[in-house]
Amino acid sequence: MAEPISSSPIFGNASFSSEWSALLECASLAHDLQKLRSLLRSTDGDRLLVLAEEHGVIGQLAGCLRKLHEDSVPPGIRRALADCQRAQIFFSLRLTAELFGLLELFSSQGIGALVVKGPVLAVQAYGDPAMRSYGDLDMLVRQGDIRRATELMSAAGYAPTVSLTTIDAGKIPGQYLFSKRDSKIIVELHNDHTLRYFPRRLPLEEFFARQIRVRVDGHDVSALSVEDELVLICIHGAKHFWERLMWIADVAALISRQTAINWERVADSAKAVGAERMLHTGLRLASDLLKAQLPGKVQAAVQADTAATRLAAQTRKWLPAAGFSPPGLFERALFRMRMRGNLISGSAYLLRLALSSTEEDWQSDAQGNRHPILEVLRRPIRLARKYSRAGRS
Repeated sequence: MAEPISSSPIFGNASFSSEWSALLECASLAHDLQKLRSLLRSTDGDRLLVLAEEHGVIGQLAGCLRKLHEDSVPPGIRRALADCQRAQIFFSLRLTAELFGLLELFSSQGIGALVVKGPVLAVQAYGDPAMRSYGDLDMLVRQGDIRRATELMSAAGYAPTVSLTTIDAGKIPGQYLFSKRDSKIIVELHNDHTLRYFPRRLPLEEFFARQIRVRVDGHDVSALSVEDELVLICIHGAKHFWERLMWIADVAALISRQTAINWERVADSAKAVGAERMLHTGLRLASDLLKAQLPGKVQAAVQADTAATRLAAQTRKWLPAAGFSPPGLFERALFRMRMRGNLISGSAYLLRLALSSTEEDWQSDAQGNRHPILEVLRRPIRLARKYSRAGRS
């Protein structure tokens, strides 16, 4: 992964207000270059770079600033952006090369895999891998294939965080994570058992049935349909409280570039997993903040969802700080409930998330012998401690 431009934290929204306005203009689908020139006059270039990096939109910043006259952008900023993008491109090439090898390995053993986010989303949303940063590879793999996939990846030099013994015991983690020895490459395998933030279990076989082929660096890879990918990235953004601009930019870019989206299929896909409000919130943020254009009926449905409007308004309060000024514990809980729907469904969703133990809960027991009931009971306490801390590190 590219080395960070700066490790300086973002301490508050107000201290970065000028830089945030400039960054929004750069990430917008319709740049107002005259407005941007004016904003840059009162913007600290170094702070703008820090903010862009924390929000994962270095590519959008670089692409927008290239449209301005050289006199409008300090040379140091241009050089820093070029260096960061170069490192990002090299790392992306390493990741995609690794991806092709893994897909070939899985295919040779009859293991189906769908690539989500990462290089596929970069191509589908931006048409340019350099426009989107990503630090790992994500794939959907059926639960029945997880053990064989773990064996194959271990033989290929990956260290799994979930052992074969744990898999055989039937424990389900938040994801099956693998790290490549002596490198920074991380691969995550997901499926309908691990993706707990889907309000209802995702219809994995339907996802496989609707899969498409996406051309990535001269290779065709299996991926989600555009409609299913849109729903997935909205759920992913909601999972993380939309704390980074890149997740909203992905939604805006995908619906802008993919002009043949079947919006009825999008609605059906979201309804199937109970994520209508998550979808509407993502679309509302993309429309309000980044000027994404929605079809008339879709725009009307989004605007009619008053709960999604309120969630988007809440999001805009903490969004500029990129996770360094997160919502408090109870605000997070209420936000999750409202994302799901009414009081009953929202409470059930929050309770399921709070009590479904993951590898973090298992690892709290050094001997690995903690009783499942104790794991479930301890999880809410661990989450309360984790999310009561101020900001992300």
